[in-house]
Amino acid sequence: MFTSLLLKASSGGGDYSSLIFLVLIMVVFYFFFIRPQAKKAKDLKKYREALKKGDRIVTIGGIHGKIVEVQDTTFTVEVEDGSRLRIEKSAVAGDATDQLVK
Repeated sequence: MFTSLLLKASSGGGDYSSLIFLVLIMVVFYFFFIRPQAKKAKDLKKYREALKKGDRIVTIGGIHGKIVEVQDTTFTVEVEDGSRLRIEKSAVAGDATDQLVK
């Protein structure tokens, strides 16, 4: 009987250590994966909202162009040959000032 009580007490400590290990893994995932991803998404949203006429952009599909008109949810972008495309604001991937030369 005494040995069964010792076994139960020692196995209870193992439960706490595995719980602490699980919580530690969740904290590591939060700080190394979830938090940076959320920060990057927030910064990209701010960048897209701050775009104005004349800014040079690159879309998610790789189209380089210059914004000629800004609407609520879309941009009109002029590409190299003078063609104009209407794209969603969410399709803007980044700044193309260094990459696009006119």
